[in-house]
Amino acid sequence: MFNSFPKVRPPLPDAFAGIYETQYRENRGGKTPAYSAAAKMESWLHRKVAEDVRRDRSPRTTLEIGAGTLNQLPYEPPVGPYDIVEPFTGLFEGSPMRPRIRHIYADTTEVPPRQRYDRITSVAVFEHICNLPEVVARTGLLLHEAGTLRVSIPSEGTWLWRLGWKMTTGLEFRWRYGLDYGVLMAYEHVNTAAEIEEVLRYFYDDVRVEVFGLSRGISFYRFYECAKPDRSRCDTYLREINARG
Repeated sequence: MFNSFPKVRPPLPDAFAGIYETQYRENRGGKTPAYSAAAKMESWLHRKVAEDVRRDRSPRTTLEIGAGTLNQLPYEPPVGPYDIVEPFTGLFEGSPMRPRIRHIYADTTEVPPRQRYDRITSVAVFEHICNLPEVVARTGLLLHEAGTLRVSIPSEGTWLWRLGWKMTTGLEFRWRYGLDYGVLMAYEHVNTAAEIEEVLRYFYDDVRVEVFGLSRGISFYRFYECAKPDRSRCDTYLREINARG
């Protein structure tokens, strides 16, 4: 199972490496016309993840995986302790949302194994994670019995998603840098939406999906709400990973 994991990220050519951090910040901040338009569409990803706490504001503990610039927090009412996993501290240190964070971890392996969360969230991150099954297995062990994993992702691997970025961000990127945005996408998005769903369904018994579009194959984005983790599978997989070193 999951023989293709962990994924190996392709090397980033020098021309892209030189502008990587700049364009990443522009992307997350919606600093260009195409990135700004993308950010407006991506608000669907943020709203779906926060839908539970916006609907029912009862106290809940949250762990966000891949918090980046903390751009999810404006969508999240302050209903309880909020921890994050984010290795790049420079992304969030200057954020006005920083005081809302309780604990910061550089990796999911740093989260204390006895810690339990009512909800674990992630917005447009799982497509980037090379060791995705390991991360998802850990979420299953960190949730309370009635907790949920709430994940939103682009529909990577579908024709509509590819057409969408090629005709917007891709064109702007070519105009600004004279480079192929597809190279950057191949470097960033190591997992397709179908692969992500396969991993989620392996470790969780109850997986609900919604799409921003007509279907999985004709959509820009997907949202997954996962409940009832198979803790035996989670634990077994992590033991196998540790045994392999």
